[in-house]
Amino acid sequence: MTGAASWEDQAATARLLEASNFSGMLFTETSQVPWMQIAAAATAAPELSFSTGIAVAFPRSPMVSAAVAYELAANTGGRFRLGLGSQVKAHITRRYSSEFDRPAARLKDYVSAVKACFRAFGGEERLDHQGEFYQLSLLPRDWSPQAHDHDMKVDISAVGPLMTRVAGEVADGIHVHPLHSMHYITSRLLPAVAEGACAAGRSAGDIDLIIPVFTITGDTDEEVERNAAAARRQIAFYGTTPNYAFQFDDLGFEGTTSVLRAKMKAGDLPGMAATISDEMLDAFAVVARWDDLADRLIERYDGTASRLVMYSAREDFTAARSGADERASRWADVASAVRAA
Repeated sequence: MTGAASWEDQAATARLLEASNFSGMLFTETSQVPWMQIAAAATAAPELSFSTGIAVAFPRSPMVSAAVAYELAANTGGRFRLGLGSQVKAHITRRYSSEFDRPAARLKDYVSAVKACFRAFGGEERLDHQGEFYQLSLLPRDWSPQAHDHDMKVDISAVGPLMTRVAGEVADGIHVHPLHSMHYITSRLLPAVAEGACAAGRSAGDIDLIIPVFTITGDTDEEVERNAAAARRQIAFYGTTPNYAFQFDDLGFEGTTSVLRAKMKAGDLPGMAATISDEMLDAFAVVARWDDLADRLIERYDGTASRLVMYSAREDFTAARSGADERASRWADVASAVRAA
């Protein structure tokens, strides 16, 4: 998983990841749009695959998202898949000045519109999408991208039951939230996906799960604890979101979100991190020594994940480009073992 960086830095990271047996890069969208960074990375590392995880949907026309994705797929030989998300209301309405009402229904229509564009680009049918939120019916030949035959996947981020059902209905994959437990995946996410897939006459097994993972690893207790401290801070930050409170409640940690929100309001960041117990870490992260990490990842996610995204590996590869390559070489061993499995 990577985010805002210069094109040069992303290209350098891509080359190192490719040499370290990683299969791809997932680009978030925060302070930079992802498209140019992906182009730079893809040019530098011709074997990697690329995804947005996620690109913000609603501020862009479905035609714009479809055209950029189609171009990236063409120029990477099909090594790109489009990940879309709704973001939260405040960002959509106040930062992007866009509409946010009924986000699950809107994103369902958005994905359908994007796929209609793909079919029109490929010459399969005339563009004529008449949805509740988006209507697209004009695509003159001179404005249509050059057709290619690469498979075009559209994934969405989903946490709650409405959006996970939408994913089952129309998406090719789901970007699972980094704050997740296996209980959440098996008891909440997969049943909702299956419900949506059944309603649309699809197979839930055809929908990929792209799963970012908090990993806490090292060769010594001190190294493991340093990584654990960083994971506690990130889990605590995500845990302040009211819509994610059930992630704690389902596991018996009732009231954790209220505690975290109170500490955040008081500016008590150390207190927020301290709220995340070792038991919570075991639920929301993979804790293992380097030599055991691959086995732990395989044990937890085999048969569930289509892609595992290493949430915190970016810092290790950034350091490796400055000569501190020990952790990068350890990641290469982990990647090789997981891919072999």
